[in-house]
Amino acid sequence: MVIMAQMTFNSQKNMATSFQNHMGISKTPVIVQIIPELGPGGAEQGCLDVAAGLVQAGSRSIVISNGGARVHELIRAGSLHINLPVHSKNPFTMWQNIGRIRKVIKEHDVDIVHVRSRAPAWSAMRACIGTNARFMTTVHAPYNISSKIKRFYNSAITKGEYVIAISNYVANYLIENYDIDQRNIRLVYNGVALEKFHPLNVKPAQIIAVTKEWRLPDGASIIMLPARITRWKGHHVLIDAMAKLKRDDLFCVLIGSDQGRKEYREELELKIEELNLGGQIRIIDHCSDMPAAYMLSTIVVSASTDPEGFGRVPIEAQAMGRPIIATDHGGAQETIVRNETGWLIPPNDSDALCTAIKEALSLNANQKSILATNAMANISYNFTKDKMVDESLNVYAELLQRKFALHPPLREAAE
Repeated sequence: MVIMAQMTFNSQKNMATSFQNHMGISKTPVIVQIIPELGPGGAEQGCLDVAAGLVQAGSRSIVISNGGARVHELIRAGSLHINLPVHSKNPFTMWQNIGRIRKVIKEHDVDIVHVRSRAPAWSAMRACIGTNARFMTTVHAPYNISSKIKRFYNSAITKGEYVIAISNYVANYLIENYDIDQRNIRLVYNGVALEKFHPLNVKPAQIIAVTKEWRLPDGASIIMLPARITRWKGHHVLIDAMAKLKRDDLFCVLIGSDQGRKEYREELELKIEELNLGGQIRIIDHCSDMPAAYMLSTIVVSASTDPEGFGRVPIEAQAMGRPIIATDHGGAQETIVRNETGWLIPPNDSDALCTAIKEALSLNANQKSILATNAMANISYNFTKDKMVDESLNVYAELLQRKFALHPPLREAAE
């Protein structure tokens, strides 16, 4: 059984003070997180949330990345950002990053280096050798294992003294595919910010603004799929389901950037045209107000054809009390209560998706209210940002306790 993050210290009070009192150490903990870039995505959101939690807990937070559109959020929360090319998979750059990261460790007297991606894991693991910093990782996805070389490349992210898995699905993937001690895995689910994703916190003016921006017809039922435009996210499955529904009163919004995948986007646009759905399906590159978008939606769909390590769309939709239809694999199996907070359907099955949409549309007002209540309760109890941050900080506290109890630092993993 995967070990849940232990409540070693009460991080909501003050991790630094609690640790100092417990161990008799006067030093304020310094935690470095490393992530390729600070853009959109679940891993990036988790990094930002944990950084803010560290600052609130009285610890020093440092994030190393190649920059990105969300650096200002990090700085506003009180964390230090250091720009290094840790996004690069170039072997020479990765080798140079060893020295760059080691310099940061020594200059800032870093206690823990926490890596959230494979390429920087190779550099950081070696950078910790000969320093007092401990090395840990988070695995955000079940990485593809198509060859021995790929397996070896992936393996760096599994070498942390503690390895956080964001779902049981990811934890089982690690146990089945890598030489990892199960006792070193910590299960920490991603979480949603309820102060942002809650129906009562969305004003009517926000919904009106999104409606105008998207030019939606009055009174239409809205089916929304928020995901970057890439094939495995299953946009084509939803388009096929829309064709099978044969409902003129339905409107579908696909929210996400193609990130340069123009061929797949063009394929989707051609399919929409061929099925005569141009008046009902719209592709939106970006939405700056996702809570309002969820409130505007009648049904939210996550149609991924490949299993996701966790998936933020199902928990955000449930937090907003929206009916969610997701594919029956990966992290969605752990975040959706089958037939109580949403629907789980076979992947790549437009017939099943069509049927589930019909069922969701047929709910009466009382049934919708019950589903919304169950969904919101599920999220508030199991998948909040505060719970995720608290459990992450407790993994840090556990490793800090181990560091000072076992000083000098353990080097076997890096070697």
